[in-house]
Amino acid sequence: MPDGFAFRDRAVHLADADALVLADLHVGKDATSDVTFPLGERADLVERLGALLDRFAPAEVVFAGDVLHAFDRVPAGVPETVATLERLVLESGARLVVTPGNHDAMLDAVWSGRTPRTYRLADGTVVLHGHEPPEPDDRDAPRYVVGHDHPKITIEGRDWPCFLYGEGCYRGADVLVLPAFTRLASGVAVNGTVGRGSTLRSPLTDDVDRFRPIVRDEGADETRAFPPLGDLRRLL
Repeated sequence: MPDGFAFRDRAVHLADADALVLADLHVGKDATSDVTFPLGERADLVERLGALLDRFAPAEVVFAGDVLHAFDRVPAGVPETVATLERLVLESGARLVVTPGNHDAMLDAVWSGRTPRTYRLADGTVVLHGHEPPEPDDRDAPRYVVGHDHPKITIEGRDWPCFLYGEGCYRGADVLVLPAFTRLASGVAVNGTVGRGSTLRSPLTDDVDRFRPIVRDEGADETRAFPPLGDLRRLL
């Protein structure tokens, strides 16, 4: 388990930076889903983010991309949801930064705050969405925290959203991949659909077999780290 990282509810708190990072909120997926009733997206996101803020009281919160779901429009209710999340963070006393993702073409319609493509935390960690490589000035980081790939692990027919942690996996730096914060995303089963020696979609996750899945069981209040995927596949 990496030192100084606290994993909770699809997010991570980095103690040395006093920062809470989450990715892939996909606000508006509820409105664009092919269902005849609302899925409770806003209430779920607000309740869970509020619990994380209460738990960690971070100085800084970073949304690591794909705040929005739709590429070409802003569905009804989305601006209000984003504004509520922003207000929740600010009222907690934290700063909020957004590193845009590939879904965030319409982000400026709902967010007027900071939007650096890569963002360096106080401990040197660089946060970005992960669909593109870091900026040249940020290619010397000791570690990176990204989203984008929505990893999950399937064990005995049950899906678990998971973090992926790779030591020295990008230009000698460690990489942490976050699961999607929204619970409406299906996720990518890293021990099933991703083959040996392959990559995920992010250029920071070359050779996924080197990455160690980390699963947070909220019901049991336990965080479990597994062997690297290259070893784990032989056991499942």
